[in-house]
Amino acid sequence: MKYIIMADGKGKRWHNYKNIPKHFIEVNGEKIIERTVRLLNEFDKDSEVIITSHDERYEIKGSKRYEPKHNILEIDRFTSELIEDNICFLYGDTYYSDKAIEKIIKINTDDLLFFGNGKSIVAIKIKDSNVFTKHVENVRKLYLEGKIEKCIGWQVYQSFQGLSFDEKEIKDKYVYIQDDTQDFNSPKDYEKNKGVLI
Repeated sequence: MKYIIMADGKGKRWHNYKNIPKHFIEVNGEKIIERTVRLLNEFDKDSEVIITSHDERYEIKGSKRYEPKHNILEIDRFTSELIEDNICFLYGDTYYSDKAIEKIIKINTDDLLFFGNGKSIVAIKIKDSNVFTKHVENVRKLYLEGKIEKCIGWQVYQSFQGLSFDEKEIKDKYVYIQDDTQDFNSPKDYEKNKGVLI
């Protein structure tokens, strides 16, 4: 399995807080992106871990850094030239517990499988790249036509499940890891949660 950690965002909501990218937030003395790389390598000895970033600071032991060719819309974080069968996208600004990473690695799918809570998608496992690409392209098209307001992982899930884009609804092909992850999109997220993660 190839794991792609998306870390090439603009960080607009982070505002260079503490003069670091949000992926470099430390929990128990370890940067969260380094933690993700370490856990992927520990739980899947045959893993190949790629971090997508144009920033040379993301050269992290146990992974390879890749500079995406195209990153304009949020949905472009799913780096199109890296999409193939048997890959998994994860988010560089998410703290994953050991239990979360183990679950993401161990649960299999025959096409696509989404992991997250009621608020956020934190990983997408792709067995069939054609299915994933079809729904990413559908979301991009709808967004550019002004028919939907966002183009991120949720919209890919909604397209895949044939759901309305108007509200978050969860059906099949979704694995809850409710209390095993934490997103850090803003300094407020960090300050609120930094002391409770283990």
